[in-house]
Amino acid sequence: MTENTESSEKKPIIVNDLNPNFKDEVSKELGGENVKRCFACGTCSVICPVFAVEERYDPRKIIRMMILGMDKQVLQSDLIWLCSGCYSCYELCPRDVKLTNVMGAIRQIAVKHGFIPEVMKASVDQLEKFGRLTEVSEFENRVRAKKNMPELKPEIPEIKKLLVKLGTRKAIEGGQSNE
Repeated sequence: MTENTESSEKKPIIVNDLNPNFKDEVSKELGGENVKRCFACGTCSVICPVFAVEERYDPRKIIRMMILGMDKQVLQSDLIWLCSGCYSCYELCPRDVKLTNVMGAIRQIAVKHGFIPEVMKASVDQLEKFGRLTEVSEFENRVRAKKNMPELKPEIPEIKKLLVKLGTRKAIEGGQSNE
């Protein structure tokens, strides 16, 4: 009996266009300052609650890919958006990499290059429309009134103005930074 080993084995990823400066770009971004300290011990992956439920999300692998210069693979990956921001890795890292901040830095670079998941774009749409992530209905305000809480306005104009000032729509549509 012969097995088809081709379908059961993982195929290697071949990357021809590495960016050796990618780690430098991440380290210059706010939050990425300590990324070069990582020596791939695996503490971040072991403690990560996201990795526990989604094995494709491996913080150590993301950092390794970043150090190798696999910028397109990292920035285009939906995995960089999965960090829950629990700070478990941040607290336990023996090299003080501050991975939660590093993931934020990588996401900032992804946004600058126009790589934003559709769900994030939908969130910005909601923020632009209402100034909050959810629409406030009469129901919410009735519940709040029963609890002697102040009524919520249907829109928050200050947030809408801030989004315009920051150039959020431009960044999402064109992948341009606001600098």
